[in-house]
Amino acid sequence: MTVDVTLRDWLRLTLIPGVGGESRRRLLKAFGLPEAIFSASAGALRAVVGATLAERLLAHDCEREINAALEWTARPGNHIVTLADAAYPQALLDAADPPVLTFVKGRLELLNRPSLAIVGSRNATKQGEATAEAFAAILSGAGLTIVSGLALGIDAAAHRGALAGRGSTVAVVGTGADRIYPSGNEPLARAIAEQGVVLSEFPLGTPAVAANFPRRNRIIAGLSRGCLVVEAAERSGSLITARLAAENGRDVFAIPGSIHSPLSKGCHKLIKQGAKLVERAEDILEELRWESVVAAAPVAGTAPADPEASRLLDAMGYDPCHLDVMVERTGLTAEQLLAMLLPLELDGHVAPLPGGRYQRIPQRAA
Repeated sequence: MTVDVTLRDWLRLTLIPGVGGESRRRLLKAFGLPEAIFSASAGALRAVVGATLAERLLAHDCEREINAALEWTARPGNHIVTLADAAYPQALLDAADPPVLTFVKGRLELLNRPSLAIVGSRNATKQGEATAEAFAAILSGAGLTIVSGLALGIDAAAHRGALAGRGSTVAVVGTGADRIYPSGNEPLARAIAEQGVVLSEFPLGTPAVAANFPRRNRIIAGLSRGCLVVEAAERSGSLITARLAAENGRDVFAIPGSIHSPLSKGCHKLIKQGAKLVERAEDILEELRWESVVAAAPVAGTAPADPEASRLLDAMGYDPCHLDVMVERTGLTAEQLLAMLLPLELDGHVAPLPGGRYQRIPQRAA
């Protein structure tokens, strides 16, 4: 019964509108635990947060939301973790603006495992997604938990790769923990809830609101020992996560790309600003002094059996390549190239892009 009452007070503190993170921290610093906050006099509360918030703290009724949250946590795999709980991620305590309370679906023990953030563009290239998935698989296989934001593109690829390793993955979402966004990631989100962790600081039922996604980035950065950016435009939410990681004293890593690709601009900017350029997952493990045997490189190529197809891939390189450019480089006709590209696409060696372009996909070692 005591635990229920205590949790009710924590929930009440986070559910009252207008009481943000800074106000909550001031209240907790002044009064200790939430039950002391709600037992305090109006005058004492006004002295800490002013008259308007003091009135809300005493008058606002959020019993319905509290009861719904308690019902949610009674279901298997669902947890509410507060600053006072042993399961609270200790890494977040060293970060700016740690959430007072989080809703967690999945394996609580992962919240305090060594972890690395992998983030990048929602509109990633096939090559970028393959790289993110391969890096995540190797890093997770080495025992690092991979943290990302469950967005399309690089985030989703990182989660998929991480689920293949013992480190598993944590998805920090910008909605309520009972919502799945984007809907296309529903199967992935359910797999993460079963094998890893879905975490949110937002109240249950919170829909996808644009302003919430930059806020969740600070948790991604705070949970992790470092942050790897795979593909990012020059103005990107991924760069916000990288900046927050750097401000928290975490390592920032970036994978370079083509000078012609807009999705390389953000990574190149980070490298100019001091981020560590990485080409292999082992580069990150060495930088973190992570002692683990890594079995395979992330992007070791497996050439197709047909020598002509291999020569075509060499002519393409790894940048997006238009069919007309392939004609110039190979001396083959467009019809001949299309006949060769189709089986390469079916075998996963190339991916079609808009505008008649194709991109070679690095092959993970067997």
